[in-house]
Amino acid sequence: MQPTDPDPTRPATRLTRRAVASVIPYVESWLSFRQRYLRIPGVQAAVLFQDELLMSRAYGHADIANDVPLADDHLFRVASHSKTFTGTAVLQLVDSGRVRLDDRLGHWLRFLAEAHAPAAAVTLRELLTHSSGLIRDGAEADFWQLLEPFPDVQALRALALTDTDVIPSNERFKYSNIAYGLLGLVVEAASGRPYNDYVTDEIVRRLGLLNTGPELDPARSDSYAVGYSSLAYAETRVPIDHVDTRALSAATGFYSTAADLCRYAAAHFPGDERLLSDAAKRVMQHEWWTIEGEDNSHYGLGFSIIKPDERRLLGHGGGFPGHITRTLFDPEDRFAVSILTNAIDGPADDLSTTVVHLLELAAKLQAETTPTPGGDRFCGRFANLWGVRDIAQVGDRLLLLDPTSGTPTKSYNELTVVDDATLQVAKGPGYAAYGEPMRYSFTTDGQVESVRGPGGMSWWPLEGYALPGDRVSLRH
Repeated sequence: MQPTDPDPTRPATRLTRRAVASVIPYVESWLSFRQRYLRIPGVQAAVLFQDELLMSRAYGHADIANDVPLADDHLFRVASHSKTFTGTAVLQLVDSGRVRLDDRLGHWLRFLAEAHAPAAAVTLRELLTHSSGLIRDGAEADFWQLLEPFPDVQALRALALTDTDVIPSNERFKYSNIAYGLLGLVVEAASGRPYNDYVTDEIVRRLGLLNTGPELDPARSDSYAVGYSSLAYAETRVPIDHVDTRALSAATGFYSTAADLCRYAAAHFPGDERLLSDAAKRVMQHEWWTIEGEDNSHYGLGFSIIKPDERRLLGHGGGFPGHITRTLFDPEDRFAVSILTNAIDGPADDLSTTVVHLLELAAKLQAETTPTPGGDRFCGRFANLWGVRDIAQVGDRLLLLDPTSGTPTKSYNELTVVDDATLQVAKGPGYAAYGEPMRYSFTTDGQVESVRGPGGMSWWPLEGYALPGDRVSLRH
């Protein structure tokens, strides 16, 4: 394998443990608000820095009908996260010399070579990078709507012999679950073990992941968060059953938790050779293909790679009937974020990216500004007729943020302490009330009673806030 540099540029600000720890309380508060505000059944979240899990939380419900609160050890179907495990398994076999990335598929799956099927000619590298040109899910894929079972091995083999190839290999990035199903068969052929057994022994158990596995586990049926349908086509959400993905386990079968996925991501940091050599990780994390239609988005060998700003993030998303999930990690700054939602329209991508932005903002403010002392007493979530605003400590600074915004880090005000009952807007957008005060009223025991400004309007703590009566009318 040829070592490659996965990260030729670095963001200007490096994360520190103090910066990450400083913003975790607000991350927790913001996720709790977003779960309720967006009417997501449940959100499970974790943040890891270096080798330390700094946050593992859950919000909402695992089961709405039975009023079961979501816990941080409820299991989620993490779908295409499975591809990262399959990529890791193949690279382990490469590391041990049993497999080469440029082996043709027909070398390992002889039934394809014997039938002279076009799929026999594609390489393992092409399958891993989604450049094989193979069909995404097959001509009939209503198993994604639970209208039929997922294909078994016999059905997968039959599909691979017929209309699998769609475009020539290496023409462009073309996502394919079928490609990863076939890679699962390669892992079996090269290791001499069933795919599910191999990844359980060589990845899951090596890392001590107690809440992760390659396929639906009936023995743990009570531990799974219920998945729900979308609000796009109905007024209420409908529960969706968990099903076995059979021959597509290598593409989409895994279950896990946010905490376990962060721990798994840490095994892909440089210097951690529990799963792979550093040389193998560099190959796996290289940007092999650009993903058309998505800004600054690439794909490696089982990992997606995005650059929402200057930071280079690896990981994967997952879309399963009832669950949308996303894990992001930076192997250089050695942190990971995982967000799991139990709705088929859950905003896991947006939530995880915003959490990363909050971590970056904390590091930036900590590095570039002096601390704001005495700010804790002013913090909280406040409401009035116009909405909700947060006063929060982020990276040693006191900020005014909008939690209803999907990207609260893009527009915020920095605040300074004037006295023990007054803040002042020291920095912010042009349309904000720059330079104006925020005057607090406190109860005798030090709790915030109300806030006046900036801009002169009154705000009250969100907990307990309610509109006056059933109609908003002019008061005299």
